[in-house]
Amino acid sequence: MQHRIAWLIATPLVVAVLGCSDAHADPMQGIRGVTLQPVRPKPDFTLEDTHGHPFHFAADTRGTVTLLYFGYTNCPDVCPVHLTKIAHAMRGMSAADQARVRVVFVTTDPARDTAQRLRSWLDNFDPRFIGLRGPVEEVNRIQASLGMPPAVVEPMDQMKGPHVPTYGVGHAAQVLAFTPDDSLRVEYPSGITEPDWANDLPRLVKVTRP
Repeated sequence: MQHRIAWLIATPLVVAVLGCSDAHADPMQGIRGVTLQPVRPKPDFTLEDTHGHPFHFAADTRGTVTLLYFGYTNCPDVCPVHLTKIAHAMRGMSAADQARVRVVFVTTDPARDTAQRLRSWLDNFDPRFIGLRGPVEEVNRIQASLGMPPAVVEPMDQMKGPHVPTYGVGHAAQVLAFTPDDSLRVEYPSGITEPDWANDLPRLVKVTRP
């Protein structure tokens, strides 16, 4: 009987210790994206959003999980796949966590991606997604500052049919993830799955300055 009483008394202490340990767990543990070391600061650049207003990337996304992706609306594969998976994963998050995520899509094809077209296309995934435009030279400068290759125009094979665009745009396929401490910590290449996003986004939201 004495052993039983001792166990009942000790149990709340064990639970309390475990709870304390969980509360201080590193949210980056279990991340499925490609973690970057060392982490890098969020870049400071300004482009135009789909409403024609200047968007100051560092200031206007401060303190949020920011997913930055460079692509174009005529992309036949990786762009819509990435955005679809992100949108679906976000819908499974709590409203509070969703409010702390920004998805920023920078077009690498501003000649065809007008503000109206970019806004309409992004709305297919989530109206909260932010679309940005700017001269190709400026977009490539931003990508270079992040260690990414420039966007490259690639002629399309018109023998495939009259409705095939005259050109495509080769571009980097990874999504860059900045945490609420405004640090670039994770990259998500093509092939990342919706369950991977669902696993990682709630973790990224919890990252704070050490």
